[in-house]
Amino acid sequence: MLTVRPRVTELAFSLYGRPLHPELFEIRTTRQVSRGGYEVRLAITNTGHVITWNYEGLTWTEVATSALHPLPTKRRLMFHNIKGEHKDQLVGRGGISYEWEVQLEHVSPELFWMFQHELNREAPQQGLFFRFDPSGRMPLGAMSFLYYETRAKSFLVQAFHTFPDDYALVKSRTVIRLP
Repeated sequence: MLTVRPRVTELAFSLYGRPLHPELFEIRTTRQVSRGGYEVRLAITNTGHVITWNYEGLTWTEVATSALHPLPTKRRLMFHNIKGEHKDQLVGRGGISYEWEVQLEHVSPELFWMFQHELNREAPQQGLFFRFDPSGRMPLGAMSFLYYETRAKSFLVQAFHTFPDDYALVKSRTVIRLP
């Protein structure tokens, strides 16, 4: 298990067609929500996030972590190294759809700190949020924020992860829709 935030250049995204054991991750904060027959467990980890979505026996687990993180390959449906922008989608059993997009953005120090301060001020009241300790050379540590919306037939989550040492932002958006 990795216990430190990875470099932004090591980030990867995976989608599994099954749950993953929580022991595989160092979970910092978590929340469980349910609506319209589905349940979702959201977790912010040291290395990113884990989102597990369940509906009538179908389970999808989205993981944003280091590509070096030892994860299983069994029933892995997607894998992408996070560089630039990516989009992917899949349709599962019964027409349930999963759409994902991510953007890795390197920004100026001024823009980074502006985003970081805004996130620090607004995010704690609007979703699942975690502020990491500073690395020592930066005044504020990395932050992770999961904003989510539940609807009877859809689930949306927008994830924001900051990487102060790289002046980098990772933004992802996932939508799961029931037919």
